[in-house]
Amino acid sequence: MTPPRFHIDDIRLAERDVALRLPFRFGAATVTACPQVYVRVRIRFADGRTAEGCAAEMMVPKWFDKNPTLTNEQNFEQLRFSLRDARDAYCAEDDAQTAWTHFASNHAALQDSARAKGLQALVAGYGPALIDRAVLDALCLHMGASFAAAMNANLCGIDIAGSGLADDLVGFDMPAYLASRSPRDRIAARHTVGLADAIEDDDALPEAPADGLPATLAAAVRRYALTHFKLKLCGNIAQDIARLERIARVIDGHAQLVTLDGNEQYADADDFTAFLDRMLSTPVLWKLAQRTVFVEQPLRRDASLQRDISALGKRIPLLIDESDATLDAFVQARALGYTGVSSKSCKGFYKSVINAARCTQWNAADRKPRHFISGEDLTMQAGVGVQQDLALVAWLGLSHVERNGHHYVDGLAAAPEAEQQALLATHPGLYELSDGAVRLAIRGGQLALSSLATAPGFATGKPGAGISWDAMRSVY
Repeated sequence: MTPPRFHIDDIRLAERDVALRLPFRFGAATVTACPQVYVRVRIRFADGRTAEGCAAEMMVPKWFDKNPTLTNEQNFEQLRFSLRDARDAYCAEDDAQTAWTHFASNHAALQDSARAKGLQALVAGYGPALIDRAVLDALCLHMGASFAAAMNANLCGIDIAGSGLADDLVGFDMPAYLASRSPRDRIAARHTVGLADAIEDDDALPEAPADGLPATLAAAVRRYALTHFKLKLCGNIAQDIARLERIARVIDGHAQLVTLDGNEQYADADDFTAFLDRMLSTPVLWKLAQRTVFVEQPLRRDASLQRDISALGKRIPLLIDESDATLDAFVQARALGYTGVSSKSCKGFYKSVINAARCTQWNAADRKPRHFISGEDLTMQAGVGVQQDLALVAWLGLSHVERNGHHYVDGLAAAPEAEQQALLATHPGLYELSDGAVRLAIRGGQLALSSLATAPGFATGKPGAGISWDAMRSVY
């Protein structure tokens, strides 16, 4: 099928405040509240017909730009600039284009525009990431196709050779790769243990919410029967080892797989090597170390791609996340000894597809599955945001994905009742009604994804996805 071409008529942006039930600490930042942005797009085809699509994403401070002199509100304004800049660029296009060329034709200019304002490349990618998801949702709804079906048929029109965005993949058979994907119907929820999290039941803070939900790691393991875990590191060797020892005592006997996340907290490879030596030589951590499959972004982004870390990478696989700021970052990282890269919705689903294709190409050349892509979260919330992220990682074939929004936020309790019920009706296996709100249903440590593979749209099911747009503020 020839990929459809269309104009983008309108892009609306709105926000809803999200208060966290527990503080989420990663690196040097602690988040207790932040806005969630919603994007609604209207596209128009040559015959005059239109379609609407949507997307949503949290505006997490101190991740896209970790400059400590910036306030949270300044971080939010950076992301709002990215959204406005992308909206103006996509709506200004004169010619009808495919979903892919709407992205590809604007990518370089939007990066340049953000750079001229002193903004990080991760910030520049935020606006297009949301708009591209909303655009694809509209296209899928217009065609009556699910996300998986649309990607298999390349309805986006992904054309690496004609874009200049990933020249290393010019000889790669992208249509065949897209057609070969088969979405998983279940995925393990990899539970985040943040730096402020209470570990054992006796650690629960006096101010912990009495909402019936877990307030400690031990309680979360019991409620969700967790088997996969993501453990945050602070960059202080003694503190990290002591905390991992306490965590190990709780998850031993449950953990099948563990990942570590440095969030840029180790100054250089030598410091992280010292941590790794200590962890591997600590008897209490032997089982945890055996189950640790990779370490995510241990080094600062300004240092991580400046030095060959191949020797360290041979001891334990290393993954880039914050350093994955440009479309060629994974190529640069691979040359230095990194073997993994994150799939994160706030960085754009096209980047995830490109990096997953790279893993396939490189592993075929190496004749072993050395390179990998992993699903990572940034307090992704129940609703269209988490649905689209799960649809993507399921289609990529990942067996586990970091999920933390269900733990740090009280499900959809802040959303109107009608919105909660609409989401539950569309995805009855993914959600459940419990403790007074609709929330993610994690059973046996797993999420059920079958409805995401068949729902029309980019995992929305219908235009607007049941979102109560009138209950949000339009600030753009």
